[in-house]
Amino acid sequence: MDPVNESVRVLGNRYEIGELLGRGGMAEVHLGRDARLGRGVAIKLLRTDLARDPTFQARFRREAQSAAGLNHPAIVAVYDTGEESITDVTGNLVSLPYIVMEHVEGHTLREMLSDGRTLDVDLALEVTSGVLSALEYSHRNGIVHRDIKPANVMMTPAGDIKVMDFGIARALADVSSAMTQTQAVIGTAQYLSPEQARGESVDIRSDLYSTGCLLFELLTGRPPFVADSPVAVAYQHVRELPQAPSVFNPAVPEGVDRIVLHALAKERDARYQTAAEFRSDVEAARAGRRVAAPMAPMLAGGPPTAATEYFPPAPGGPTQAGAGLLGASPGGAYDTYAPPGGYAENGLTRRDSRPPAKKNQGLTYGLLAAAVVAVLALVGWFVYAQLGNGGGQTAITPTTVAVPKVIGLQRLAAEQALTTAGFKSTVVEAADDQAPIGQVTGVDPAEGDKLPKDSLVTLTVSTGPGLVKVPDVTGKLQSVAFADLQAANLQIGETSNEDDPRFKAGEVIRTVPAADKEVKPGTPVNVVFASGKVKVVDVRGKSLDEATTILNDLGLNVRFTTVPSGEPEGTVLEQNPVKGTVNTGTRIDLTVAGPLPTTTTPSPPPTSPTPSPTDTQTTPPPP
Repeated sequence: MDPVNESVRVLGNRYEIGELLGRGGMAEVHLGRDARLGRGVAIKLLRTDLARDPTFQARFRREAQSAAGLNHPAIVAVYDTGEESITDVTGNLVSLPYIVMEHVEGHTLREMLSDGRTLDVDLALEVTSGVLSALEYSHRNGIVHRDIKPANVMMTPAGDIKVMDFGIARALADVSSAMTQTQAVIGTAQYLSPEQARGESVDIRSDLYSTGCLLFELLTGRPPFVADSPVAVAYQHVRELPQAPSVFNPAVPEGVDRIVLHALAKERDARYQTAAEFRSDVEAARAGRRVAAPMAPMLAGGPPTAATEYFPPAPGGPTQAGAGLLGASPGGAYDTYAPPGGYAENGLTRRDSRPPAKKNQGLTYGLLAAAVVAVLALVGWFVYAQLGNGGGQTAITPTTVAVPKVIGLQRLAAEQALTTAGFKSTVVEAADDQAPIGQVTGVDPAEGDKLPKDSLVTLTVSTGPGLVKVPDVTGKLQSVAFADLQAANLQIGETSNEDDPRFKAGEVIRTVPAADKEVKPGTPVNVVFASGKVKVVDVRGKSLDEATTILNDLGLNVRFTTVPSGEPEGTVLEQNPVKGTVNTGTRIDLTVAGPLPTTTTPSPPPTSPTPSPTDTQTTPPPP
């Protein structure tokens, strides 16, 4: 702990500071205890040098309060914010802002990915879905995270995902006027969106690009771009195309390749536009369904996607050590380098890729003349090949190439193999019960056929087993239900009866698989029908109102008679029948306690006065 924080043992007369859990570039996090509620918390304190900046304090306070309003299961909860006046090592009084957060047990994705380890494809998609769920919520609340990376995502022992560092990332967007004016880059180089690397303003789509980088690393054990310096990595984000994850991990299916490459599109408008859209594709891939992401370029070093190209600054320029791109120069400014004819954007020089006008006109005319000659030669060859040379000789045929073996490959690999062999390719998709999604199941012309180069080869790619929805036949009679299931190309499975007072005898209660479930054609569907019977419940000892409700809910009718009884009035004394299984609508007879009859008690007759002992007469005994 630094000297300032060493003297701070309790914040706000409530939060006890414990051991250091971690330290980042802008803050440090301690284990803490909420003395008022008696629970463990995590306490984030700003670095001392930032705590002395009034502008940063104000931004941090406002954004911390905003982060505290994010209440989502996949976001680390913020319980409280505040600031503490302390004396630093120089004797000056400074205000130390802090955030009190939920203490999450578990490991960060950075720890889980150590030593180049990867996650199972399904687990990687599940983690990404959790991150996107958190971003979907935060984006709706107007907060862009700006620093999605493995170190900021935790997984609990129960498998829950927790995204950290909302608030501080947002507060750093404009912590000072200098940083705002120069559009300083905030974030981690390996996960920067191209617009962040160029120092442009960011929006929710920047978070989605970073999430694409995260998913790439979960699948492959490495970020999409790797270089010796942050500047070089940022240059790759701006200029180079990523490779597909399956290049590094063959277990990654073609649909997941498409998701990642779509998320990593250079231009914002070309990638996912919302976290919900991104998450929908991730969930589709997890369920084995087709994804909406289009095909995308995948090989690094491909052509740029915009009308301009980006070049690193000249050697010795201000950004040589990364000052102009990811941090400040020694003087506190953010320098750029612009060679003649170009201009700079935060250390990456952009220039128009179009050639200057009125240059090399002679070369242009020469090339045009050569092209005309080539066309004429091609026409002559075509006529010669079609008609022969007039002397009965065989026409000249162009060079042919054998169609490579591509059946069984994933779509991207098959297309690349055809391109390498010199063919063009097109794709038709078809359901296939035996092949996984994205696998090539057919090729036309066939493998081994010899064709001229640049011929078009058609690939048939599996979309997986064709799926149909189980129709909802609840409440329908058997004949109608069976007809609906067969019309949906499903088979009738086992049938059974079940007591259920909600349905009449013979009506469908439910199906297995359930209604609207997507299944393969021909799947047997089990149907559960209502038996039309119910089990009688013993209601003796209950009140008449309660007993009537219970029996009516079972589809039974009630008739009752009242008899005088010493039991509380309205209590059910007898029931017929008491138990057993009966048809719905059966009448249950109840005997209910009523009041006792009223009787008149006669007045007792007057009593004679008891003779006193003095009045007692003694009868003499007989002689």
